[in-house]
Amino acid sequence: MRLAGIGAVLFDMDGTLVDSDAAVERAWERWAGEYDVDPEAALAIAHGSPADRTIRRLLPALDDSAVATAAARQLALQYDDLSDVTATPGAHELLSTLARLGLPWAVVTSADARLAEARLGAAGIKAPVLVTVEDVRVGKPHPEGYLRAAALLGVPVSRCLVVEDAEVGLRAGRAAGAMTAALKGLDGDLRLDDLAQLACQLESTTAP
Repeated sequence: MRLAGIGAVLFDMDGTLVDSDAAVERAWERWAGEYDVDPEAALAIAHGSPADRTIRRLLPALDDSAVATAAARQLALQYDDLSDVTATPGAHELLSTLARLGLPWAVVTSADARLAEARLGAAGIKAPVLVTVEDVRVGKPHPEGYLRAAALLGVPVSRCLVVEDAEVGLRAGRAAGAMTAALKGLDGDLRLDDLAQLACQLESTTAP
């Protein structure tokens, strides 16, 4: 993969820039108890997807209004659960590297704005451009979020690197036409152990 052509980096939030896995799991487990859903079934498909998409798969008999209510409840369970939310390993190092290199970046998340700002704030991260589930008509794996972020940054999506830790997000990045970097052993154009590895690769790519 040629990192020399990268013009911007587009990050997923949960599990990529922000370590919020425990909080996400607690919220889904509690929600599953309230809605009489197998919590393991919910956790198996929830990561990286908008809440409404996950709920439609878990409870296909619900109408649109009931899905919206259930999704709002799931998000509400997460708003104040920030006790163990932190930046992922290498996140601050990578963001500092992007600043030094003059590379713009954005966050594209399946969370809503309130939750995204709360979690990023807990991790000490301020996103210059934030695209949430409220900014798109269709969430991941649809490419709309990543296409919107690229447009807001003014960088062709073909020159953007999407960094993700969930297959649903990688699918969205590929569908947008971006290059992909995958965490947690997933397959992307680039495989990463952590974000510090990407910082090193970007530094070496641009070194004189």
